[in-house]
Amino acid sequence: MATTRKRGNSYQIRVSCGYDTQGNQVIQTMTWKPEEGMTPKQIEKELQRQVILFEDKCLKGQITANVKFQDFAEQWFKEYAKLNLRFKSYDRMLSLRPRTYAAIGHLRMDKITSRHIQQFINDLVLNGKHMITGKPLSRKTAVHHLSFISDVFSYAMKQEMLTDNPCSRVTVPKGIKKEKDMYTLEEVEQIFCYLENEPLMYRVFFTLAVYSGFRRGEMMGLEWKDIDWRSNVISIHRTSNYTQSKGMYTDTTKTEKSQRSLKFPAEVMELLKQLKDKQKKDKEEIGSKWVDSDRLFIRWNGEPLFVNRPYAWFRRFCERYNMRFCDIHSFRHFYASALINEGVDAATVSSALGHSTITTTTSIYCHVFNQAQARAGEAIASVLDFKHKGDKNKEPIAG
Repeated sequence: MATTRKRGNSYQIRVSCGYDTQGNQVIQTMTWKPEEGMTPKQIEKELQRQVILFEDKCLKGQITANVKFQDFAEQWFKEYAKLNLRFKSYDRMLSLRPRTYAAIGHLRMDKITSRHIQQFINDLVLNGKHMITGKPLSRKTAVHHLSFISDVFSYAMKQEMLTDNPCSRVTVPKGIKKEKDMYTLEEVEQIFCYLENEPLMYRVFFTLAVYSGFRRGEMMGLEWKDIDWRSNVISIHRTSNYTQSKGMYTDTTKTEKSQRSLKFPAEVMELLKQLKDKQKKDKEEIGSKWVDSDRLFIRWNGEPLFVNRPYAWFRRFCERYNMRFCDIHSFRHFYASALINEGVDAATVSSALGHSTITTTTSIYCHVFNQAQARAGEAIASVLDFKHKGDKNKEPIAG
């Protein structure tokens, strides 16, 4: 609702724009001065027009005029992020605050433009604005920062505090795309050979990693009740995670489609049976000190294994056998590449990996799909060439 009052030879227009995040009423004002020579009737008509224009302007964003990005972002953390995001995502968002606030935290929400945000993202990726090392950040990290800013603006729009999200016009520079680091088939066969001399639990862990493409958190969250022994099927229902602020915790899967089931060959199931039998014997020996967690991968007393332990163990394993070290996620890439190279369609690969969309799969493994398609094209060309040559060698039919 707008009010006007005359102040000398000008008019002050006041519009109430609701309340800010601290509960204070936000009043917007503007001064309009009639042009010389205007009649009282013309002044009244033009003043009404100026009031309507100013009210409309206020509704399109001026409500946030007194709220800085940092203040509103902290409110977003309390009102939305903490209540709706998975803890791992929430924790990551918290870690993005220092760089973001240093760049735009002091600016008012309604004064932040796409140009401000574009410059910040460019600085992260191209100009070495890393607060610790001074080196450029990865494109993925820049995307996370942009998503954080965009989520804050989207929340402001839902609260009818803004009508535009400047992040929609920001582009993240491509940067240098690195090839995914993963093992070759020969290296995987060598790993299996060396695993024969290692503890059974780690033999099972890395065998499952190769045969399933499960994420590390999904592997660590596996429980014995997730295994259907009759059909040789293992299902993913949860993840085991760790953050410095919360420690170890169990969470839902990354996406709804991450909850999936895969069938395994008999030799993998046999390894699992051996591990289950071993845990049963360990429980009998330890007695009252045993903790029933039902997890596949556990400590000596049955408690869930620390989520980073397989990574540390595998690094030492590679050092002992003088092997190239790739992180555990590389086995997921190996699994996906193996499926694609065997001609498995994108939809099936996406489902097996638990991706939310097929586009995610084709984007991540674009290079592998292109290579597989090229080989298919070469195979067709070879067949057609052979047929063409065969036709040339045929004797013409007398007519």
